[in-house]
Amino acid sequence: MNAINQRFSPVCSCAVICFQASVMALDRRVSLDFTPLSNRTLCTPEDRTVIVLVGLPARGKTYMARKLTRYLNWIGINTRGKLLNLAFKSIVFNVGDYRRKATCLKGHDFFDDTNKEAANIRMKAAREALSDLTEWLKDDGEIAVFDATNTTRKRRDMILNYCRPHNFKVIFVESICDNQDVVQASILEVKVNSPDYIGMDKESAMQDFLKRIEHYAARYEPLDIERDKDVPFIKIINQGQRYLVNRIAGNVSSRIVYYLMNINVAKRTIYLVRHGESEYNLRGKLGGDADLSDRGKLFAQKLGRFMEREGLSDLKVWTSHMRRTIQTSEFIKCSRLEHWKALNELSAGVCEGMTYDEIQRKYPTEFACRDADKFHYRYPMGESYEDLVARLEPVIMELERQGNVLVICHQAVSRCLLAYFTEIDKAELPYIRVPLHTVFKLTSSAYRCIVETMKLDVEAVDTHRSKPVNPNEVRSPFEALKTVPPKYYGIFLRWGHAVSARLPKTWLCIFLFLAFFLSKGTRIVNLSPVGSQCSRQAVICRPSTLLGLVAVLQNGSELYIHLTMDQRGLIRGCAK
Repeated sequence: MNAINQRFSPVCSCAVICFQASVMALDRRVSLDFTPLSNRTLCTPEDRTVIVLVGLPARGKTYMARKLTRYLNWIGINTRGKLLNLAFKSIVFNVGDYRRKATCLKGHDFFDDTNKEAANIRMKAAREALSDLTEWLKDDGEIAVFDATNTTRKRRDMILNYCRPHNFKVIFVESICDNQDVVQASILEVKVNSPDYIGMDKESAMQDFLKRIEHYAARYEPLDIERDKDVPFIKIINQGQRYLVNRIAGNVSSRIVYYLMNINVAKRTIYLVRHGESEYNLRGKLGGDADLSDRGKLFAQKLGRFMEREGLSDLKVWTSHMRRTIQTSEFIKCSRLEHWKALNELSAGVCEGMTYDEIQRKYPTEFACRDADKFHYRYPMGESYEDLVARLEPVIMELERQGNVLVICHQAVSRCLLAYFTEIDKAELPYIRVPLHTVFKLTSSAYRCIVETMKLDVEAVDTHRSKPVNPNEVRSPFEALKTVPPKYYGIFLRWGHAVSARLPKTWLCIFLFLAFFLSKGTRIVNLSPVGSQCSRQAVICRPSTLLGLVAVLQNGSELYIHLTMDQRGLIRGCAK
């Protein structure tokens, strides 16, 4: 074994020298500074804001609060809550949760103002929530949402007096709904299943909750344009039929109001799907404006039949400006077809039309930088995921206003949209798995987005690249490309099982040559061991016991074959 290592050490050294030379030859005209110009709307300490919900129960306050915090987090504003997932900062401070921790009393009598003991418990819960809210904003928070009824002027004055010493801005958001059909539907869908009514039948829960609303309505003091003229607020009347906006100023406040004016509380479905498999997908290339492959065209036909079975007469279809998304939409019957430039794939800049192998070989520093921080990394003369989120904000606004929509887009765009609807953190956003030929059906409910995944029966290549374990620039090409999906260049090579042989190096090369040649009839132009003269840079062997062979195929792509030799001299190989 030692003799073998000694014989191959000059070869490995030669490969390392060649690799270092290729790094030095990197075109330095390409900027290696990947730190993006921030798209975040940063809040200064003076801009820290408390959004206070106002309104009777079952008026959609929690629904709006959750959607608003989700949106603010998605665009990069640090919004905080404290309900379910403490690792993710987009859930509101809900006073009902504090109240449930303080007492097990749940009946409607608990909300009667004549019940002084209960009133004190409710006020204590509100103060605890405000205290936690204040601590969070002082720490690193930017916007906090205070979710409670806050139906009396006394309660709202208490909140204002609490926030003023801390210089927090306060915006009241009042939801008014006098349509009893809408209110009862909200109670049946959400409230009867709340923690307050566990173990109670729906009819009893419904009656108890209606009495609770009566207690609140008896002391309800709506925001008034005269009495509250100095207070920033927005009134949302009957689920967006009318709005009243008062003293809203500043970029962040205006964006909050604009978003709230676009929320659609009606039940609808958004379908999200990538384009069919393209010619570039087959070749492992990024970006471009390629046409669909034969399987991609078959998927387009099956997608049309699938959407027809969904039976949506009012369906709208949105695509990007890229040919592959437009071709995917050709068989879909819809009420309206729109092409959005904002839905175009993330721009890879100077790396457009290249494979991962080519990027790693030509721009290894850029490749490592992207692995280190994929969300913020910006391709030279291209975009980052952070840029893409900013570009997609108008799309989100319009999606919130629409009914049933099918969005045909691209991998990075799909990831950003899924992250918005499912509240996925930006660190995980670039690694969301969005397979080709798969439909994501998104249905919004009061507290979350229900996601159904349906794979249509058409094979496609795998374009998903998992998060690299080692993002350092100082790594072998094999380690850098370890998570790159298998490449399909017409050979469809699958050599996943171990191959064992007691063969000299020369015979091993001949064996591999014949194995690949006979498997699919692919003509291999050159097959060279590491360090020998070949038309492409050889792969570096990290351990001395690892041999690398590279087969330079006719189309110029490279297929890496990695061999290890155990202590008994058996050579085991695996090709990806």
